[in-house]
Amino acid sequence: MARPLRHLVLILGDQLDPSAAVFDDFDPAQDAIWMAEVAEESTHVWASKPRIALFLSAMRHFRDAQRALGRRVIYRGLDDAENAGSLAGELAQAIATERPARLVMTEPGDWRVQAALTAAAAQAGVPLEIRTDRHFLSTIDQFRAHAKGRKQLRLEFWYRELRREHRVLLDGTGGPEGGEWNYDAENRGAFGKQGPGLLPAPVRFPPDAITREVIALVESRFATHPGRLEAFDWPVTPAEATAALEDFIAHRLADFGTYQDAMWTREPWLYHSRIAAAMNLKLLDPRDAIAATERAYRAGRVPLASAEGFIRQILGWREYVRGLYWLYMPAYAEGNALDAREPLPAFYWSGETEMACLRDAIGQTLTYGYAHHIQRLMVTGLYALLLGVQPKAVHEWYLAVYVDAVEWVELPNTIGMALYADGGIMASKPYVATGKYIDRMSDYCTGCRFDPAQSTGETACPFTTLYWDFLMRHEPMLAKNLRWALQVKNLKRLSAEQRTAIAERAATIRAVGGAPPVASS
Repeated sequence: MARPLRHLVLILGDQLDPSAAVFDDFDPAQDAIWMAEVAEESTHVWASKPRIALFLSAMRHFRDAQRALGRRVIYRGLDDAENAGSLAGELAQAIATERPARLVMTEPGDWRVQAALTAAAAQAGVPLEIRTDRHFLSTIDQFRAHAKGRKQLRLEFWYRELRREHRVLLDGTGGPEGGEWNYDAENRGAFGKQGPGLLPAPVRFPPDAITREVIALVESRFATHPGRLEAFDWPVTPAEATAALEDFIAHRLADFGTYQDAMWTREPWLYHSRIAAAMNLKLLDPRDAIAATERAYRAGRVPLASAEGFIRQILGWREYVRGLYWLYMPAYAEGNALDAREPLPAFYWSGETEMACLRDAIGQTLTYGYAHHIQRLMVTGLYALLLGVQPKAVHEWYLAVYVDAVEWVELPNTIGMALYADGGIMASKPYVATGKYIDRMSDYCTGCRFDPAQSTGETACPFTTLYWDFLMRHEPMLAKNLRWALQVKNLKRLSAEQRTAIAERAATIRAVGGAPPVASS
């Protein structure tokens, strides 16, 4: 007779951390691990092939590593005949079969998943213990305490608090290294007309047998989903994630600070790290990335602005958006402060557009499942904001197409940062600009038929047209924001004729689904 199961330890696809709290008291003699690949996690949004493949491959590698430790892993494959199709359904089946005394899991990264699994446990009458996710350097309760009583929540104050707590980049007096907490002003360089020159290619991770098997499954099961898998080479194990970090520190971190906001046609990686997906699946501890970055600075291998800029993304922004997510969910997902109602343009799923910047950013997204933060914020996100796309549709697109997208990090970045749909909870103002910003930070406008300096006419850059249209539509709201005083002043200089021409051109763009009409012959 089988021994009764004490703990059924639930491991989700973004919880592949062998040192997680759920393993603190794990006993192979009376506990088991539960993992499930289910179609719902790839279809509740139209998930891209690279994203699906990364999650499934990483999960299968984790499964095998745990079994190699002598642990029992109850694993449901996507193509198993008995697959229930959802995490809740699979958990219900496992509870009925295994009859565990208790369920144990780490805090999920998705409110929807937590609600579904909590309900499934309650329906089965089995206690569910949710343990703190030690992968992060702060806790949900810690951020809630930080937020209590504050009229505004801003990254900078949370970031400084965590720098002090974890003693990161501090000088001998306990103050910030170099005398400043933030070197963002030094993180906005562009390549200029000469371009980035010869770039150090990031280390690649050719698919092994497990990944090749997953790729074949995804191509078969999700043939109609967006994205391509020919170039798939993401790290899928902790060892590969560590190698990706080491490669970045050695070859690209030094220039990351200066050029982290720059863009260039057909150069998807530039000086970026390619480790966000590994961290978000818990293949890489953020402490390791922070410590390696600080060591490189202290050894004189990278400048302070690069080290601080990269650490700010991990210790600052990453912890901040997670705190906001759990503080405001589930209502946060419904935010639409600007009353945006337009559908997402169809070309977001294909990359087929005359606008060179969107064509390149979306094209590489579909090929690699990746675009860096400025491509997301100031190209795809900016266009959706200016066009007035319904925020939930934009959120579902970002969650679907990027390999590093887990809802706790993706949703606040989309709803709060890119779209200002939360009304200013995350950011102090909408991040909008004309096509001139893209022209300054990239080569996208070279050869593009649209002119970033023009706001009306068939060759006017749609970003520029929609920028002025955005200001006109939201002028009363923007006039109340001191940070928008200059832009509102410039808006008032437009004549009635100019305003009419801009509004008409914007309406024409919206009437054809967000894609500017082809120039008349």
